[in-house]
Amino acid sequence: MDNDPVRGPDIDDDGLPPPPPAAERPVAERYHGHEVVDPYRWLESTGDPEVRAWLAAQNTHARRWLDAWPGREALRSRLTELMAAGSPSYAALREAGGMLFAVKRQPPLEQAMLVVMASADDPSSERVLVDPNAIDPSGGTSIDWFEPAFDGRRVAVSLSSGGTESGDVHVFETRDGRKHADVITRVNGGTAGGSLAWNAGGTAFTYTRYPSPGERPPEDLPFYVQIYAHEIGADPASDRYELGRAFSKIAEIRLEGSRDGRHVLATVQDGDGGDFEHWLREPGGGWRRIARYEDRWAAACLGDDVVFAVSFEGAPRGSVVVLPLDPAADATRARTIVAEETDAIQTSFAHGTGIWCAADRLYVLYQKGGPNAVKAFDTSGQPLGEIATPPLSVVDDVAVRPGGEALVSSQSLTRPPCWLRVTRGSTVPRPTALAEDSPADFSACEVVRDEAVSRDGTRVPITILKPRGIALDGESPAILYGYGGYGICATPAFRGRLRAWTERGGIYAIAHLRGGGERGDRWHRDGHRLRKQNVFDDFAACAWRLVAAGYTARERLALLGGSNGGLLMGAMITQLPELAGAVVSLVGVYDMLRVEQTANGAFNVTEFGSVADPAMFRVLHAYSPYHNVRDGVAYPPVLLLAGENDPRVDPWHSFKMAARLARATSSGNSVLLRTNPATGHGMGTALSHQVEEFTDVLTFICRTLGA
Repeated sequence: MDNDPVRGPDIDDDGLPPPPPAAERPVAERYHGHEVVDPYRWLESTGDPEVRAWLAAQNTHARRWLDAWPGREALRSRLTELMAAGSPSYAALREAGGMLFAVKRQPPLEQAMLVVMASADDPSSERVLVDPNAIDPSGGTSIDWFEPAFDGRRVAVSLSSGGTESGDVHVFETRDGRKHADVITRVNGGTAGGSLAWNAGGTAFTYTRYPSPGERPPEDLPFYVQIYAHEIGADPASDRYELGRAFSKIAEIRLEGSRDGRHVLATVQDGDGGDFEHWLREPGGGWRRIARYEDRWAAACLGDDVVFAVSFEGAPRGSVVVLPLDPAADATRARTIVAEETDAIQTSFAHGTGIWCAADRLYVLYQKGGPNAVKAFDTSGQPLGEIATPPLSVVDDVAVRPGGEALVSSQSLTRPPCWLRVTRGSTVPRPTALAEDSPADFSACEVVRDEAVSRDGTRVPITILKPRGIALDGESPAILYGYGGYGICATPAFRGRLRAWTERGGIYAIAHLRGGGERGDRWHRDGHRLRKQNVFDDFAACAWRLVAAGYTARERLALLGGSNGGLLMGAMITQLPELAGAVVSLVGVYDMLRVEQTANGAFNVTEFGSVADPAMFRVLHAYSPYHNVRDGVAYPPVLLLAGENDPRVDPWHSFKMAARLARATSSGNSVLLRTNPATGHGMGTALSHQVEEFTDVLTFICRTLGA
């Protein structure tokens, strides 16, 4: 093939001319005496007609390439069966007023609904309270979250559209679904999210509020979240400010109210880096801070006149402390009731707290290097035992009930989610009627565990889903997934769509990397800021382990990641272009020097670091995928996907990375850019769009690997 190492290949690997390359318009900047040239800064102007025309050409080319694979329609049909069929699934269970609220997904409806039922054993009693499919038949409106009042008479629901996650809160009567005139705007956002806590009588609530236009400059509207109070029936314009003017610009807030209405707990994270402080509203209405960032409380929940918290102070795998709610109490007076154990307590601001209080017992979530389990304790910290769930399974939510009982959601790579009831005095749960029945049958597959040894000797767990009895001869195609950031654990949860891969003989592996929380706080800290390279080294070691153990071969291996995992994919492409036969990266971050200049990226400074710090600039520039693409390198086939309404990662990251790779590569392999104007970061994506997206992902992998 006749290639120009600067201009790129004349013929793409589909035998047809690639789309027109992006024009290079260099912009030079100096960072601490170092000049950095950005050839595609103009692609950041995503609304510019020239950018739109270039983007349309990229999508046309990607569509032509993907649609040309003869197996795509059969694959799409199979994925439709797997993703748009089967029984309902239930998530985010909350009990209030003797009723059970839940988010119900009913294939093939585009969006999940809010329903209420008598109990988890009686789904036939359910009623639909809020149906986004009726509100917006196109599938563009979705539920961000909901919060029922303690007596269950009312429920507040955050609704957003187009994957933006920009949610307004609406209030509904549970009895008849009547919608109140109260609409509280700008409660939820992308990265910083949103939250709400009711008073005891269900007549008012405190909530998070972003600035309104005119209150701050336009560039500051996604920041400076504060806490306000609203009374049902009042004009939201008269809502009372409560707390937050002194918070960090990038504060993220989670609220919890006590059942008696006397207290509200505010957990405040400083951006996405895993540092928290905790505030308490007293019965008189005043707020006071009970734990500072340096106290290292990662999560907290309200009990009866006490706060329980997960503390990493002197316990990198986590301990549980208790603090009485007297007027002088703060973290310095907290008492440890559950000491640090061998397994780490799993906490995540974005995905739940990891500790739940139910009457006279606590439920604490422990990590086991990917899989996890819940242990029960009484409120003095005495162990009551581990809740019996299957090996290598995942608990992804706990809903506490009056009297100390709990509903636990359990699943695994081969077993669909099922809600289990845990009664007082027992650690052996029984199934409820809320069990998903999936058309994906994984009985011909098995899950095994392995581990890799990273560059510095750290042992990195791997969870592997594979066809049962498959020969480890390097002939199987494989997908290796990774994330490695924000203390988020890559848990091996059920994904029915993966059956379309395993029934083609494919292997699916999950790398449990540093940067996540699989081994506790230190595991996270060893993969962020100055130590981010550890994440990339861990992932590469996992890929090499799969090859060395005979699960696959380098040319039969595809790498997959999204968001922070997209950054990981970019690092693999640029640091080890020979590592795999294909790379798929979704909604990724690639320009590590510019990311913090955006509303989305500013929240990441506490996780990634800032170019304002000379030492951090050197680290960021050394691994920034966009800045480390080199002309004339033979890059692997790459598929980049982005949602144009993404509130968490600006889609121009994908635009610039695609342009740079297409210009630089000497391999002739495809660099495809696929964007969607109707989606965002993935939250709230309509089911039909999910089917099309994963069809394209597997089409790309099957075609490039010859699967």
